[in-house]
Amino acid sequence: MNKMKATAEALPKLMDAAVHVESFRQVREARRLERVEDYVELISDLIRDGGEARQVDIAARLGVAQPTVAKMLGRLADTGYAVRRPYRGVFLTEAGEALADATRRRHQTVHDFLLALGVDEDSARRDAEGIEHHVSSATLEAFARFIAERGVPPAESC
Repeated sequence: MNKMKATAEALPKLMDAAVHVESFRQVREARRLERVEDYVELISDLIRDGGEARQVDIAARLGVAQPTVAKMLGRLADTGYAVRRPYRGVFLTEAGEALADATRRRHQTVHDFLLALGVDEDSARRDAEGIEHHVSSATLEAFARFIAERGVPPAESC
């Protein structure tokens, strides 16, 4: 019994409900935007690399079925991030390209921070892919300061 009491006393106190709600709200919002950001970043990368982003290429790179991609492309078009052109693939609007650029910058900052901590390249690349969507602007700024203070050169683009 004493062991259970000591363990309970060692745990941090439960935070205020309003703070708890805000933390979970932020996570839910990040999850909602995560797929949109992944898609626009990939579409932008495909266009930069080969001049176009085709549904089949998006599906292959994300490891999902083409109907899944078609559904998301419809959502991106509805929200003003992308335009689908028959027989030509998908293209980003200015808003879509701005979101892709912001996502790419967040990804690179997280990736470089992980490398600066000593994480290996493969793990940094994989971990940055998830963390980039959930990190706040304040945390990103702290990551960038950490990298700058240590003079760690940014790695090649992920």
